Amino acid sequence: MVSAVLASAFTSCTKDLDRLPKNEITSEQVYANTAGYKQAFAKVYGAFALTGNQGPAGNGDIQGIDEGFSDFLRLYWKAQELPTEEAVIGWGDAGLPDFHNMNWGANNPFLQGLYYRCFYQITLANDFIRQSSDANLSSRGISGADADEIRRYRNEARFLRAYQYSVLMDLFGNVPFVTEADALGSVLPKQATRAELFTYVETELKELETLLADPKTNEYGRADKAAAWALLARNYLNAEVFTGTQRNTDAVTYSKKVIDAGFTLEPNYRNLMLADNQLNRNEFILTINYDGLSTQSYGGTTFLVHAAVVDNMDAKNDFGIPSGGWFGLRTTKSLVNLFPDADGNADKRAQFQKNTLEINDISKSSEGYGVRKFRNVTRTGAIAPSIDAGGTFVSVDFPIFRLAEQHLIYAEATLRGGTGGNQATALQYINALRTRAGAPTVSTINTDFILDERARELYWEGFRRTDLIRYNRFTEGSYLWPFKGGVKEGRGVESFRKLYPIPTSDLTANPNLKQNTGY
Repeated sequence: MVSAVLASAFTSCTKDLDRLPKNEITSEQVYANTAGYKQAFAKVYGAFALTGNQGPAGNGDIQGIDEGFSDFLRLYWKAQELPTEEAVIGWGDAGLPDFHNMNWGANNPFLQGLYYRCFYQITLANDFIRQSSDANLSSRGISGADADEIRRYRNEARFLRAYQYSVLMDLFGNVPFVTEADALGSVLPKQATRAELFTYVETELKELETLLADPKTNEYGRADKAAAWALLARNYLNAEVFTGTQRNTDAVTYSKKVIDAGFTLEPNYRNLMLADNQLNRNEFILTINYDGLSTQSYGGTTFLVHAAVVDNMDAKNDFGIPSGGWFGLRTTKSLVNLFPDADGNADKRAQFQKNTLEINDISKSSEGYGVRKFRNVTRTGAIAPSIDAGGTFVSVDFPIFRLAEQHLIYAEATLRGGTGGNQATALQYINALRTRAGAPTVSTINTDFILDERARELYWEGFRRTDLIRYNRFTEGSYLWPFKGGVKEGRGVESFRKLYPIPTSDLTANPNLKQNTGY
């Protein structure tokens, strides 16, 4: 691929935590022709699902962390779910218990890995955008239909970069900022404020909504206008947290754009996270695609399927993984109690293994209900056909955006006063989700109901930390769950933990950076 290193905050661990894969091939060789551009573009997307250039282990993208832990989704999921009532994990890897205990620090290896993974993917996007400028295309003799296709790739790379900056804005707040305009190895990047990042991402997405493919016309797993609208709607819903100014009217506007773009709900909720969920293109707006043969890593949905297999679960026949489970992830009673019954008879979204509801010892995989949401079987119950000989790597795609979230955004933004939102329509969108789940419809809704409904619909999909922060229930003592803050009955923690710390390694390397308050 490309040999280039950013002499920036991303070089903090002896220049190896945020680099493009280093070999003897130069940029001029990679981008010499259209085929090279396609290969480089594939890496920009592929970095979401893969951890390196050699399969599940060896030649990893991110150094300084076990490659099996370095996948984007695995790291992001832990940061969003493990500090909440939706998930606990029994493993004792250094830094991992810190999430549910809510006592992480600036040297936490998982937070450091996530930070550098995000910037690694931004670096890939920046390089592709830089190399696909009109001037570079012209200098390399690429024109006509080929140049037009590469420009479309360039727009999608811009979207993926904006998505990664959105993740960093949410998790870390004020972070280093670089684009394709910053020459490689020139200067240390300045730190952008959270509000500046919000404006940058908004500006990019508003431009891209005119440049990306029309909704539902692009290849599955690639971004289109609906993905841009969905990210705008998500960011607008959280704008008051990010900038201090609410943008509920815009959240209504952009969620409605997605809803009206021709997407429909998958009729069976329990088909959403199975091995043939590529069939859910009616509901999925943008996905990270996984295949048991061609995208092998110990992160992504391989992690979500294996780690969720705990006591009294059948790894092979029910979860579609003959190699067995990893006995780690469960949920707390606070999530379970949001459903009328844990068997899913009254709400099919309840997909639990009824072990011990009470958790006295997080390290015991028998304590806490298991979750059966992600399984490597098709909707017929068969093990995924695309599976490795060892029966380990799964083929469950992960939706970054799906229609149900937009229903929930529209309803919440409307209830929060978003102009243009209609409460009767909001109620209709919520009842559509409940009807799909076999749950009784409701006649009225309020914002507290929406928070609970988001948990019922979206649990384990990487939303809960952000949702609880928006509702002032993440660090506060007014809302507790088992072992919140490291004690069995739960406790409030310091408010500064609504942001994660900038890794110490980056602060050391880049004097332009200032640590988040409290760390």
